[in-house]
Amino acid sequence: MSDTPRKILVTSALPYANGPIHLGHLLEYIQTDIWVRFQKLRGQQCTYVCADDAHGTAIMLKAEENGVTPEQQIAQVKADHEQDFADFQIQFDNYYSTHSPENRALSEMVFLRNKDAGYIVEKAITQLYDPQKGMFLADRFVKGTCPKCKAQDQYGDNCEVCGATYSPAELIEPYSAVSGATPVEKETTQLFFDLPKFEHMLRDWTRSGALQEQVANKLQEWIEDLQPWDISREAPYFGFEIPGYPGKYFYVWLDAPIGYMASFQNYCEREGLNFDDYWGKDSNAELYHFIGKDIINFHGLFWPAMLEGAGLRKPTAIYSHGFVTVNGAKMSKSRGTFIKARTYLDHLGPEYLRYYFAAKLSSRVDDFDLNLEDFAQRVNSDLVGKLVNIASRTGNFVKKFGGSLSTELDNPMLVREVQEAGPRIAEFYEQREFGKAMREIMALADHANGYIADKAPWALAKEEGKEQEVLAICSTAINVFRLLVIYLKPVLPALAERAEAFLQVAPLAWADANTLLLGHEIAKFKPLLGRIDMKQIEAMLEDSKSKDAPAESGKAEKTAAPKTQSDTTGEETISIDDFLKVKLRVARVAKAAHVDGADKLLQLTLDVGELGERNVFAGIKAKYSPEDLEGKLVVLVANLAPRKMKFGISEGMVLAAGPGGEDIHILSPDSGAKPGMEVR
Repeated sequence: MSDTPRKILVTSALPYANGPIHLGHLLEYIQTDIWVRFQKLRGQQCTYVCADDAHGTAIMLKAEENGVTPEQQIAQVKADHEQDFADFQIQFDNYYSTHSPENRALSEMVFLRNKDAGYIVEKAITQLYDPQKGMFLADRFVKGTCPKCKAQDQYGDNCEVCGATYSPAELIEPYSAVSGATPVEKETTQLFFDLPKFEHMLRDWTRSGALQEQVANKLQEWIEDLQPWDISREAPYFGFEIPGYPGKYFYVWLDAPIGYMASFQNYCEREGLNFDDYWGKDSNAELYHFIGKDIINFHGLFWPAMLEGAGLRKPTAIYSHGFVTVNGAKMSKSRGTFIKARTYLDHLGPEYLRYYFAAKLSSRVDDFDLNLEDFAQRVNSDLVGKLVNIASRTGNFVKKFGGSLSTELDNPMLVREVQEAGPRIAEFYEQREFGKAMREIMALADHANGYIADKAPWALAKEEGKEQEVLAICSTAINVFRLLVIYLKPVLPALAERAEAFLQVAPLAWADANTLLLGHEIAKFKPLLGRIDMKQIEAMLEDSKSKDAPAESGKAEKTAAPKTQSDTTGEETISIDDFLKVKLRVARVAKAAHVDGADKLLQLTLDVGELGERNVFAGIKAKYSPEDLEGKLVVLVANLAPRKMKFGISEGMVLAAGPGGEDIHILSPDSGAKPGMEVR
């Protein structure tokens, strides 16, 4: 890595100022924030700006509906957006609004430069007009049947079913989305950006590596049929009036991307940076836009062409992502899966979602499914059962034997292995392969937990004269924990801050992975992160349900087979398909303990190899003591749904045979088996 910091400017798509942030939005902002935090952690000069997209007919109508001015409407929504982002630990260097003096000036500059260069043309057109509202209708306020695939209730600019683009006048049986009236045609003169003049440039630019291959291929379809782009709208319209054209306003999609520039200019004025160093034609800074795949045509075609026409630089790259589904389906208000950011925060911590998004994100444009059961299990297994578990199992032994880490490690090779993984993990972050980075980090956490289980410092601590050995073991574990916290800091900044307090160190940077923590005093360990309880998720879904949405049918098909049958002995039977669903794994008992207030239960911490650790409550106390079990191999039902018990959550079941009480025997595989191995 060069010693000279890179100059990087990063943006996310501007959220529209007519409603709250929801989980579908958050994927993009969390993805961008992780990438930006990684760059800053590496010492790069990285700036992250964004803004509310505050113009357009929808804002004007929403304000009218709420009985406020558009300015009041956008100010309240902006405040709500900023609070939601802050509470999800999304850290902008500047968050602004497109309804700003900087954006007005820059929009006029971009327009006039393109006009002077001959790229703006006037055309008399026939446009749809709402006779009830007395207004021309923007594309998104005309709906009807798609002229290509005949899908109903499609917007006036493109079909969400087949992806076709068209003009509102081409819709079959159009109607006004504002009043429901049938629109009439009315002649008007509008301004157009002459996009076809940029065909050659766009062919080259879209194949320059600035776009993902999937996106570049899709944009080729557009380039084959480039049309002049309508950039003006008639009054009444909430936005900026076009200079020299009274009563005409910039279309929201002209001034919205210029809002990236405006937010950055506002930041430059505050921080003393040079705007042209980033946006000038000869800029050597890097410029990245993170966006959803639904707006790639604006960012991949119109935006670079407008910048080219205005004599400004184009983006270094545009990174697009897919849509968010919940439990395999489109977000639904009736099912409670259309989850607002604030509703989520009322029930769950932001770090859980940040980690789950990171664990499943790649550099591709694939859609993202938020499976809520997998979400809970993965967070509990990875963050609590693997990462935090390293510190929780060893930290207090350090305090018990003096409070300072040893000056020598028990296993320097393990620590070196984790250090040497740093460049690989950094490259995954750089390429936005966050899922690969998380898998690498959790594999290292698995190794550390296996080492701790093998060394069993809790057992050594009971022996006389073993204090220094215990300290060396625990110091090895704490150093691994510190390294993993560094690698996870872009994803989990608040957990990293708590870990820094526990380690009693200054805020960690990426370069700190090159050093170790030896002979250093640490604080008493306190829990860093709690487990997710499925009841929290159920409550969140309930709170997200639309109160006026129809209940979804729960009736089964009349022809459905019964779930179970009985054999001739009266025993309930299951099919072979049911049996094959049960996943049995070898596990090693890493720790066993009595459960306060429980007569029959022992609490087992099970090492399940690559699956991490599981917390299991087993009713075997009458037969076994904790000392009998630690280090023993057992068979775990690994895919049993977590069960909330009085004493905590049990994440599986240990197989045993016998009538119960003292007459019970845990099933144990032979000594050649390894934790995580599947039992067949």
